[in-house]
Amino acid sequence: MQSSENHLERTVEPIVYVVDDDEEMREALLDLFLLTKKRASAFSNGIDFLNTADTDAPGCVVVDLRMPGGTGLDVQNQLISLGSRLPVIFLTAFADISTSVKAMKAGAVDFITKPFSNQDLLEAIDHAIYLDCERRKVDAEFDRISALVNALTPREREVMFAVVSGLMNKQVAYQLGISEMTVKLHRMSVMRKMQSRSLADLVRKVEYIQRS
Repeated sequence: MQSSENHLERTVEPIVYVVDDDEEMREALLDLFLLTKKRASAFSNGIDFLNTADTDAPGCVVVDLRMPGGTGLDVQNQLISLGSRLPVIFLTAFADISTSVKAMKAGAVDFITKPFSNQDLLEAIDHAIYLDCERRKVDAEFDRISALVNALTPREREVMFAVVSGLMNKQVAYQLGISEMTVKLHRMSVMRKMQSRSLADLVRKVEYIQRS
């Protein structure tokens, strides 16, 4: 069941969310995305967007910096508070360096000044969606490996971390106060549960979850 759900998630087409109070801008962007075969949805304000959109879906957000009732930075901060990591691209008619720095520090992918070329915006969107897809792959791999680790017994974890640190079986046995044969049995179980056919692969998986 889990693999089926993961497959469905991977095949969901990314969506470009547009948040802009300018109706002409929203319609122009939706026409552009329709022409370039991008799935898109538009909102006139941040509140409607946050209340309606699936902020866990793959894609990105293109948001106007200055809007009545809430700025683009407010939308970005709300996304962060919701735990969403959708990449954000800001549109603005004002070259505000301090605001740009705040947005980028909060994780904005790009900051595009109006008027802009369609090509520049499309390239920024493609880059944002690429980053989102890569991040989701990393998250999925982390979750997969974490699930394998969680299936180990406490003793198996001790053996695994000792083995990947470079200790030989007899050294692991001495360190844990168990027999070398017991270490070998635990090690075999670890390799099976971690779905690793080699020590190198086991080391890679442990290093992966420790880095993430």
